[in-house]
Amino acid sequence: MLNGLRQKAIVKPGGVVEICSPELPTGATVEIIVLIESPTDKSKKSLTSFIGSAKGSFATPEEVDKFISQERDAWESYS
Repeated sequence: MLNGLRQKAIVKPGGVVEICSPELPTGATVEIIVLIESPTDKSKKSLTSFIGSAKGSFATPEEVDKFISQERDAWESYS
């Protein structure tokens, strides 16, 4: 049967990673898989950078004004 152990570790100088757990029996054969977390840039992106980026969004205030004018004109033609 295959059991798993998941831990986070800090890479030490020289690329050394140390794993310590009482669940690891002495003399057991184990397979080590290392997944490296990539740095995230989520916090560096400002909220204003999302303006106009979604489908159907307006990229500029001028586009909004144009759309509102067209809608207003369309409603006035029904009056």
